[in-house]
Amino acid sequence: MPKFCANLSMMFNEVDFLDRFAAAAKAGFRAVEFLFPYAYPRNQLVEIMNKANVEVVLFNMPPGDWNAGDRGIACDPNRMGEFQEGVGKAIEYAEALKCRQVHAMAGIKPRGVNDDKMREVYVANLQFAARAVAKHGLTLLIEAINTRDIPAFYLNYSRQAFDVMHYVAEPNLRFQYDIYHMQIMEGDLAPTIEKHIASIGHMQLADTPGRHEPGTGEINYGFLFKHIDKVGYEGWIGCEYRPAATTEAGLGWLRLYS
Repeated sequence: MPKFCANLSMMFNEVDFLDRFAAAAKAGFRAVEFLFPYAYPRNQLVEIMNKANVEVVLFNMPPGDWNAGDRGIACDPNRMGEFQEGVGKAIEYAEALKCRQVHAMAGIKPRGVNDDKMREVYVANLQFAARAVAKHGLTLLIEAINTRDIPAFYLNYSRQAFDVMHYVAEPNLRFQYDIYHMQIMEGDLAPTIEKHIASIGHMQLADTPGRHEPGTGEINYGFLFKHIDKVGYEGWIGCEYRPAATTEAGLGWLRLYS
């Protein structure tokens, strides 16, 4: 079976964020991921990570003003300087936390900007970020997100992502394949994963509808986990779901597939 990491932005919300590292370790997770680390000093996070004895495998680059509705800024031609500054900040945290991959959110389409310009800026920003993180041995990830959860998000389909990756043409750029988002937008999960396995650097999961744990919705995770093993995926799968009840109460699926 694949190896699973806890998403601390979605799971273990019964306790404060800094206490979720230990909670995840107690529940049996050896690794964690989360949206953003920037509200906390690097040294504090390192201490908590080490004390919990968990690995940090993923977080996002600065997304702009999240509370104001930003969901990344990589496609916005008016914020290229801000994006590039965020790359440096992400590298600082990744180095401290020994995290080997970071995700650059594409962002919501800015009003008044045509598609060609957005694509040009997005490709240029990804080239800049990929080259910058490569100097530190890091992988850059991009993710397609469904239009129900984030309307007007720039990247929605795996085929879009693979096309962008082709034009960015940087060897350390990989696709973050979120099973939940891709089931909503395109389905055809197993064949897509198999066809593009060499370009997939990280996976995430949730069931649909509801975005709860595996076994609560329509996705046949028993089959899919075996298929993911069969095609040779060796990375982590992030559990980016909202527990239907408490986190602990919903972990039966993990014991079934671990």
